[in-house]
Amino acid sequence: MTLPFNRTVTGLRWVLGLVVFWQAARFALSPSAAHEVARIGIPPWIPPVLGGSEALAALLFLVPAAAALGGYALLIIFAVAIGVHFLHGEYDVGPLLVYAMAVIVCLAHQNHQTLEPNRPHDR
Repeated sequence: MTLPFNRTVTGLRWVLGLVVFWQAARFALSPSAAHEVARIGIPPWIPPVLGGSEALAALLFLVPAAAALGGYALLIIFAVAIGVHFLHGEYDVGPLLVYAMAVIVCLAHQNHQTLEPNRPHDR
């Protein structure tokens, strides 16, 4: 059984966008997240700013006309988040790397579709 590539990448974009939105909103608004970042010495304004911008980028990523803008914004935000983690001695950034790679796959697929608009069917 072969799955249609366009639908699988669309599914990946939706799952990724919704998961990132949910986690970013929780990070931005959760009292436990505020407590955790205070524990490791991150300024209290970081969770709402980073989480809020990540949630907004995830929503843009879900809108087909703004998916590229949202995707590139997510990549920048993930890079900043990885940097913040590293600066505070937290090296467990595997999920952020997986999210970034999934964004890259979705962006590459979108760019490929733009370059080949007359392609009749997935193979």
